[in-house]
Amino acid sequence: MYQNILVPIDGSEPSGLGLQEAIQLAQTLGARIRLLHVVNKTPWIAAGAMPPVIDDLISHSRSAGEAILRDAMGAARVAGVDAQDQLIEALGDRAGEIIISDARAWPAHLIVCGTHGRRGLKRILMGSDAEYIVRHSPVPILLIRPPG
Repeated sequence: MYQNILVPIDGSEPSGLGLQEAIQLAQTLGARIRLLHVVNKTPWIAAGAMPPVIDDLISHSRSAGEAILRDAMGAARVAGVDAQDQLIEALGDRAGEIIISDARAWPAHLIVCGTHGRRGLKRILMGSDAEYIVRHSPVPILLIRPPG
């Protein structure tokens, strides 16, 4: 049924809860997961930062994304789940658009994601990625809410 589970992760608590749920599902179903992290360069460029500062901010975002993926891969390995990771750098596309595109291309049979990701500037500029995913997904979605 759900052999390919796409798990967008951003390091937030809901994202981590989504990862835990996806790992449990993959264990139960004998499925594999694809961990996806999107580094979006647009907020830094749109903020009007100077080029050297933009490079530093993007480099920091990339390093943070790699660490998030590394930790998630470790959790999948410990659980004995077949997993792969993907870091995508985007300029202009919303994370939700990239997630939907990846879901189609892989192809995913299910998307598991947290209901709320990062806040602040990213939220203001990009809107809700979970809402975008719900509206455009070609496959079923399991949304994970944090307690409370």
